[in-house]
Amino acid sequence: MIGNSAGRAFIGSFTSAGGHGITAAAVDRDTGALTVLGSTDAVPDPSFLAVAPGGTALYAVGESAPGVAAAFALSGEVPALLGPVRAVDGDAPTHLALAANHLVTANYTSGGVTALPVLADGSLGAAASVLQHRGSGPDTGRQETPHAHQVLADPSGNWVVSVDLGTDSVRVCALDPATGALRLHGETALRPGTGPRHLAFHPSGALAYVLGELEPTLTVCRWDAVTGRLDVLGETPVLPEHEAADDAARTYPSEVVVAHDGRFVWTANRGHDSISVLTLDESGEQAALVATVGCGGHWPRDLTLDPSGQWLYAANERSGNVSWFAVDAETGVPRHAGSVEVPAASCVVLV
Repeated sequence: MIGNSAGRAFIGSFTSAGGHGITAAAVDRDTGALTVLGSTDAVPDPSFLAVAPGGTALYAVGESAPGVAAAFALSGEVPALLGPVRAVDGDAPTHLALAANHLVTANYTSGGVTALPVLADGSLGAAASVLQHRGSGPDTGRQETPHAHQVLADPSGNWVVSVDLGTDSVRVCALDPATGALRLHGETALRPGTGPRHLAFHPSGALAYVLGELEPTLTVCRWDAVTGRLDVLGETPVLPEHEAADDAARTYPSEVVVAHDGRFVWTANRGHDSISVLTLDESGEQAALVATVGCGGHWPRDLTLDPSGQWLYAANERSGNVSWFAVDAETGVPRHAGSVEVPAASCVVLV
């Protein structure tokens, strides 16, 4: 096990596109640099990863049909399977999160959310429940059915939220820690056709920012952890207007990250191949686009901020590399500092 070291990163990738599976890398905390240590292809297409608190285990989805999830021990340089690979009873899981003694997956193609128990040794039990989403959206090519794209626990730990690109909505669920039963508590509609992909909470826990994939927009929402209610406050573009309207270079934003001090929001923009920088006012309710910078590659699928807030990492899927950026503490603008080759890279998590 790695313990509390902040010197390790794990990178997911698409094995079906030439990726190595889960790649382990050492992190130089002074320079942000990554050095590849090795990889494992024990799970097909491990497109998204999550680390247990304290770095005791790593979890991965296999974005396949049928979809799977797996736990990995972190006692060696390269993650090793911990217990059996488990079916999620859904297709193409794209995201996962730990909540209430369970691993929860967002199953994109089948459009639902699955809860699997985390056992005492960190391994996974069989799927305990599946909450199937219902609905559709106006984009007939992408929103013909529900497409759950992200799932995460809210900052209070009382709720699980799932972001659905197909239904233009965010669902709030209750998860029973004893049984793994998922219960729909509420659903917040976003503007039709925006195709929400990922959500990030403000460090205050009172606001959430939802990134659209089908339209390059950031929707600011108020979050009430007591009632489990999400209310839309407004929208902000994540690209300059003339660039967002360029059909020849259509953009599909992928990830949203909030600064640890709540002053900035960053988004990764596929197609535009950029990272957008937005500033937040003191309340966190007003976001303003201030800059875009190159992502250091092609098709940035994920962004990750290190615990110090100094380094931002972009997983560039189609160029097959992970780039790191030094974040200007005053402006929030990232400066490219280096990259490492990781074929078909899809996400980066830090321990």
